[in-house]
Amino acid sequence: MANDLEKGKSNLPAELMDDIFATAGQGVDYETSELQIPFVRVIQALSPQIKKNDPLFIKGASQGDAFNTVTGDYWVGEEGFEVVPCLQQTKYLEFIPRDQGGGGFVGELHPDSPQIAKATRIGGKETLPNGNELVKADQHYCLLLGNDGMFQPVIIDMKSTQLKVSRRWKTQIAMQKIKAPDGQLKTPALFATIWKFTTIEESNDMGSWFNWSIEKSKTIDDKSLFLEAMNFRKSIEKGEAKAVVEDHGEKDDVPF
Repeated sequence: MANDLEKGKSNLPAELMDDIFATAGQGVDYETSELQIPFVRVIQALSPQIKKNDPLFIKGASQGDAFNTVTGDYWVGEEGFEVVPCLQQTKYLEFIPRDQGGGGFVGELHPDSPQIAKATRIGGKETLPNGNELVKADQHYCLLLGNDGMFQPVIIDMKSTQLKVSRRWKTQIAMQKIKAPDGQLKTPALFATIWKFTTIEESNDMGSWFNWSIEKSKTIDDKSLFLEAMNFRKSIEKGEAKAVVEDHGEKDDVPF
């Protein structure tokens, strides 16, 4: 996200800039529970972000692009963006089926909930005893890096066909090795690496859709960014930062 107040990169008068930095943070000490960590998702063929008459329409965005659910910012799919992963959590989400009143998010089930074990697979979907659908989602809490050197906390939640990408990414992260001063190979912390996200088109007998493609960019080389990522992870673990319940989105990012 652009920051036009970054010192040395603004057209504002120097005296005003000094006042702005001197009063930094005043008036924005909101309750943590009121702040939303945005999701970053892929725009599919049926997504409202590319329907001109929809309130969620994003001008200029196209199928295959990624977008921020809070700000409406978007990234061209093949160009992508970079992130520092900080924490991953697996969620079990309950949805009303689309053929029953249009569908919708009901709530989150605890991983130990007996309802999860009672779910049965019907028509390629996990169905709970009450008839609602059960969706497994890997939520990756990350710092998304901007071209201006700034960053923002986001959640990249992977469901359905994206779960295979999530599993592959977690495997890649676990296989990372760096050589310590004593010569031993060690696995760096999750938040010590930077990864590039782009999108690619996939298909099967039912149709086509866009999915994530993830590649390692580099080991983090900015100590301040490393510390920010570590602190973001701690805030999630303490429950100070979390996904907004009503923003879990559709149960399936694939348009069929």
